[in-house]
Amino acid sequence: MPKFAYYFTVAMQEQLSRYIQKIITISDTELKTVMAYFKTLKVKKNEFLVNQGESSQRTFFVGKGCLRIFFLTEDGQEATRYFAFENQFATALTSFITENPSAEFIQAVEATELLYISHDDFYHLLEIIPEWEKFYRSYLEKAYVNNTNRLMSFITMDATERYRQLLNQDPIIVKRLPNKMVASYLNISQETLSRLKSKV
Repeated sequence: MPKFAYYFTVAMQEQLSRYIQKIITISDTELKTVMAYFKTLKVKKNEFLVNQGESSQRTFFVGKGCLRIFFLTEDGQEATRYFAFENQFATALTSFITENPSAEFIQAVEATELLYISHDDFYHLLEIIPEWEKFYRSYLEKAYVNNTNRLMSFITMDATERYRQLLNQDPIIVKRLPNKMVASYLNISQETLSRLKSKV
């Protein structure tokens, strides 16, 4: 392995190790076992990791960059469900769990450095590392809360309220990503977003 690739891999593994240890209490031996199942991956800006209709067989940890999970509406418009930045996990979760074809796309919206684990290896860890089940539960709970809050915001808030909430909770989305993607996340037009940016 070239020296640069080695240091890149080690740095990413240390980053993920710190993330895991913030969520669960795990022995050094168990942590080493977990890390052995993760592989490194670099993807270019706009590259797709999962296309609609494919089975989502990997879950990704973002070391650097950003992933976007989105789907297409009936009229062919992109609707963004989730952005994953540094120190966040991302997968087309329904497909990952069921192993059925994904209704969603996963795309790198920046040049992105990742660690990933396969579906089979992830579930194998659930069988051999008791604390990994706690880690998975935490992951699922965060995903459920995030999706429920977003659904409620579409029903109970107007565009201005949703934009203000985004600025308060996830300003990185507005700061780092193009208006087209931010608008698709808020379920508003780019023109509406531009007006909100000038007023709020």
